[in-house]
Amino acid sequence: MEQKVLTGLRSEAYEHPFDRKALASLEKMPGVSLLLKKINEYGIDRLLRLQFLGNDIRVTPRNFPYLHKSFVETCQILDVSPVPEFYLCRGTGYIQTYTIGVEKPLVSINLEGMEWLSHEELLYVLGQEVAHIKSRHLLYHQTAIILPSLKTFLSNTTLGLGGLLASGVELALYNWLMMAKFTSDRAGLLACQDVEVATTALMKIAGLPREYLSTEIVEDFIDQAREFSSESFNNLDKIAKMLSFMEYRFSWAIMRASELLKWVDSGEYEALIQQSNLEEIGDTEDWNFSDSW
Repeated sequence: MEQKVLTGLRSEAYEHPFDRKALASLEKMPGVSLLLKKINEYGIDRLLRLQFLGNDIRVTPRNFPYLHKSFVETCQILDVSPVPEFYLCRGTGYIQTYTIGVEKPLVSINLEGMEWLSHEELLYVLGQEVAHIKSRHLLYHQTAIILPSLKTFLSNTTLGLGGLLASGVELALYNWLMMAKFTSDRAGLLACQDVEVATTALMKIAGLPREYLSTEIVEDFIDQAREFSSESFNNLDKIAKMLSFMEYRFSWAIMRASELLKWVDSGEYEALIQQSNLEEIGDTEDWNFSDSW
């Protein structure tokens, strides 16, 4: 299947409303500006970049042509230019991807991601990462990722850990990170342009190797996703929900598949794919990172 190149695609055209709502709530919190200021002062962006450059293998057309081709295609389909740097990191036993770098983004996928995923599934998974770049949310995204490692350090600074938790910033940050996955899943589907591919990719992200993906297992997964009740999700105790989302390493594959299928069933996905002038959709003022420092 040849994917349509979505020239002029804007992130506002496919961003999930839960994502936008959670981000708006996060940006209004009084502790956010101070947190981002501290992270900027400590040069976290540069340190993360140094970590990747010192540990991961840069993917090129020469060393991993298959992987490199999939990444370039993903960026072309989702209209991301220039193509970010791309790296391969060590295996973890499950599929893992990262995107970091506010000023100069780079994307990384681990060994399982390369070995477990087909070309089309790579488009989906890499599309999820490219979505972070398109939405220009990398400052918040990498802050959420590194916050566990920063807790002890931050508690010894003027930005005490107690104050951070009391303000609710940490909970709001992880809640947004979970909601942002819904947007990333939509971008992944726009990249691979095949709902079945998106489904099997999510199942592999959940930890199921390809040899288990029989027709019956995939069909049952889809049935389970369609049965997942958004009402049950919305009625969960607010604090319990937020605390559970703080374990961001969980795949939440059923919930994410449920939201993605709802988007497809609504007709919005197909309407976006068929749109001839994508620049007309989501034509809103650009978000500026400098406002958050």
